[in-house]
Amino acid sequence: MCRSIKTLRPPVLPEEATEDEIRAAALQYVRKVSGFRAPAAHNREVFDHAVDAVTAATAELLAGLEVRGSRATASG
Repeated sequence: MCRSIKTLRPPVLPEEATEDEIRAAALQYVRKVSGFRAPAAHNREVFDHAVDAVTAATAELLAGLEVRGSRATASG
């Protein structure tokens, strides 16, 4: 989908994804879906809310994944 979004789970990443890495991926996703690199002032609140929601969903996903028999958890 978006080339700048990378896989954030082990073993692709040698360690757990950081909160900054998760948020960066969420930001790239929202930018791609919305078509805005930076939203206009009147769209800023909904844009930022979407980034927060995708960040939380991604962290929850990573925390719940079981990889090779061990739980992979996200930082944060």
